[in-house]
Amino acid sequence: MAQQSATKAPATKTVGKGSVFLSFTPWIIFGVVASPSTWEYAALAALIASIALSGQDLLRGKLRVLDLTGIAFFAVVCVLALVLDRGQLLWLETYAQVISNGLVAVVALGSLLFEPFTAPYARESTPAEYWDSPVFKHINRVLTVVWGAAFAVMTVSTWLAIRYPSQDDWFNWVVPIAVVVWAIKLTESYPESYKARIGA
Repeated sequence: MAQQSATKAPATKTVGKGSVFLSFTPWIIFGVVASPSTWEYAALAALIASIALSGQDLLRGKLRVLDLTGIAFFAVVCVLALVLDRGQLLWLETYAQVISNGLVAVVALGSLLFEPFTAPYARESTPAEYWDSPVFKHINRVLTVVWGAAFAVMTVSTWLAIRYPSQDDWFNWVVPIAVVVWAIKLTESYPESYKARIGA
């Protein structure tokens, strides 16, 4: 009976207010704006966005792991921009996007060892009695792997953009955008398709 109840959990949504997509916004801002001449401004804009989007959670002391990582990372980058000279920051100017994408991939995939980072977002639209159900846990593990894999691909792609400047548009724009669109579509469709497949 318990298993039957578990499979009847409502859709695990990660879209809407407090959505996981909002937590990705600062990283997307940084990825779009950052370049060898603008990465300092990109980091500042991303830091402001991180604080603004997680302001209420910050006041309650309940920051999600991705929000906490964003605030810490962009704050560190801003401090480095202030205290180091340009020569010392050459590595950061060159690899800022690679580092930020890689960090998100590590955080997302690393969260599988504790709690999938998508779970807190999904709880906002899922009744508490389903939070420990196998369906809820499976969906969030899959979506966490999807986003971790997406940012891992973006890490490699932005690194290739540095190695092959002539293909910069492909590796810095086409591939990352395609990967993000794929991850968003899967995030929106997978919960219901999975539950339909198992007969929930």
